[in-house]
Amino acid sequence: MRLVALSWPGTGDTTIWKIWMFNAARGPVGALYGVGGSPPERRVLTFAGADAPVDYPPLTLYELGAVGRLYRAWSNGRFPNSDALNVFVRLAPLAADVGFALLLAIWVGRRGPVVAYWLNPAVIMNGAVLGYLDPMYVLPAAAAIVMAVGGYPFVAGALIGAAIMTKAQAVFVAPAVLLAVPGTCQVRTWHVPGTAMARVLAGATMVVVLATLPVAAAGGLPNMIQALSRLATHDMVSANACNLWWIVGYVVRAKASMHDLGAWTAFTMPTRILGISRMIEIGYPNPRLVGLALTSVASAWALWTARRARTVGVVAGLAAFLVHAYSTLSAQVHENHLFAAVPLLVLASAEERAFRPIAIGATAIVALNLNLFYGFGNGVGYAIPRGITIVDATVVVAVMNCALLLWHARTLRAVGSTANASRPAPAPAWRPAPADRTGSSATRT
Repeated sequence: MRLVALSWPGTGDTTIWKIWMFNAARGPVGALYGVGGSPPERRVLTFAGADAPVDYPPLTLYELGAVGRLYRAWSNGRFPNSDALNVFVRLAPLAADVGFALLLAIWVGRRGPVVAYWLNPAVIMNGAVLGYLDPMYVLPAAAAIVMAVGGYPFVAGALIGAAIMTKAQAVFVAPAVLLAVPGTCQVRTWHVPGTAMARVLAGATMVVVLATLPVAAAGGLPNMIQALSRLATHDMVSANACNLWWIVGYVVRAKASMHDLGAWTAFTMPTRILGISRMIEIGYPNPRLVGLALTSVASAWALWTARRARTVGVVAGLAAFLVHAYSTLSAQVHENHLFAAVPLLVLASAEERAFRPIAIGATAIVALNLNLFYGFGNGVGYAIPRGITIVDATVVVAVMNCALLLWHARTLRAVGSTANASRPAPAPAWRPAPADRTGSSATRT
């Protein structure tokens, strides 16, 4: 299925990845954000008649640049915008897909979780079909959890640093990694907790410094910081994400249209992206601030609830909840931002069966969210009709997502309160002993 979809056009974001790949393959990555200027220059890159600035961290550019050089060599020094380029721009996410499946195979040692990931509709839709880059940061983020629980704080820090330097959303996994490291190392009597925390921070700092060094050497560090800060300034209540704010946008727009269109038409017509500036203009609170408050409260609650987490299953379930809370409760979230919760929930479900229904639900919501808006990609079609549910199907999926977040919270509370305090810390190995992995799950089941 992946091989069939690799040459498909994907979404409009695929064009942006091509622009970045072309420019990263032919010039120094350090200058791609722009160099100098007051205020800092925001460089606009071009390729095949399209243009876009860079707003991802530098590791993404290094990886795309390496693949771009392979493509240029394959095409005899040229860089044609062809179906073959669609394939090459997906090679890095595809490699991360394979890597995550291998991580599951090595850590869990069973086929079920590997199959649950490899044949997962949300994973296939996100990566091979629509061409998003999320697997490139999910792999090091998940590996950081495994290393943190396994007792390797420096490696865990380096991996979560690599995830953040690949995509900014990895910051929502970082608290789970930081929470896991001191507890594990304290039980092992390797080091005092402070030393363990220092090691994870040292590993993360090393990767961040190495990733940004070429940018700093080119004089583009202020430009990179400005580019990344723009991620928090998108003027969209919800950027096609089926979440709480998509529901808010739907209700606000429908109420405003009732007078002219009538209630039935207003509440059954397809909903669209609503601007944050427009919501503020008509008298509503700033969605950014409200979303930030909701996400902060939910995340603080989750971290406190799972504060004694010592197993990959619980820590991965916690990390998935942090991603889930952000993508459901924050404003200006994009349609693919919930995706990271799916692989993390597959990893969590391998040890904690209570997370399996949540993993299935998140899979369905991510796959439906992507398909309802984009089908199988630009020009391919096969999108489920949004009017099939009378009320826009994206709103129905958003309601389901909010309900799933509450279920996720209840599951995390149940697992966090009953399993963590009594379970022994895993042995310092690549995967837990069979008794550690299955005993507690069988008891809860």
